[in-house]
This record gives sequence, C-alpha cells and structure tokens, in this order.
Amino acid sequence: SSGNWVRVASLDAVPTDGRPVRFPVIAKRTDAWSAYPPEPIGSVYLRRTAEGETPVAHTTVCPHLGCSVDYRPAQDCFLCPCHNSEFTVEGARTDPEESPSPRDMDTVEVKIENGQVLVDYRNFKGGVEAKVEE
Repeated sequence: SSGNWVRVASLDAVPTDGRPVRFPVIAKRTDAWSAYPPEPIGSVYLRRTAEGETPVAHTTVCPHLGCSVDYRPAQDCFLCPCHNSEFTVEGARTDPEESPSPRDMDTVEVKIENGQVLVDYRNFKGGVEAKVEE
C-alpha cells in the first residue's frame, strides 16, 4: 500500500536525549465528494537517542481499550490513566504478566525527508494481542 504518510515535525524538534515528545498527526481528509481542511487524526510520541538517528514513533493510543497514553518524565515511562497499563520509554510493557494491555505500545513507520519527520499513521485494534490495523 502507498501508506498514509504525514509530516509531524522537523527532525530538529526531536531531542536526542531519549526523551519521548508528543506531536499531533494532522492530515487532510477526503471522501468521494468533499475535501476537508487539515485536522488532527491522532498523535505520536517521537523518540531518538542520537544525532542523525531516525526517531521511533509510538502511537499515543493504549492497545488495551484506546485511551490516550501519557509520558511521565519523573518516572521516565508511559502510563495509561484508564487502567494503569505502564510502558517503558521504548514502548514495552513493564510487567507483561500483570498489564491490562495485551501488547506493547504500537509503532508506526517513520521516514525522514528534507529534515522533516513523516509517519505512516495507522489505527490498530484495541484489546487484542496481535497488532491488527482497524
């Protein structure tokens, strides 16, 4: 598939200290009759640990029931406020046995073009172990 590539940030806006930063995903929507103004379709956390590195992008949607995951700088982890699913900064469940989330945080593909970060934004089904696109 051609993908749903959306520019989310300049590469310079993503710190190189490993700290995740949240960026909105804003895209134009069209249907058979109309084109709509650009609007937020979601958001991603971008994270990179070195200059020149392509960031990793995690969606902000918890794989459990679709709540929005928060980054907690003091604990250096992600936490879903709905049912307390907790994830490392790499997006892995901190306790896979006890986590309400059936899988780690979902990633989307990233590419860099002319110093801009683009993500292939997708929505995934919640509550299931497999990462399945909706």
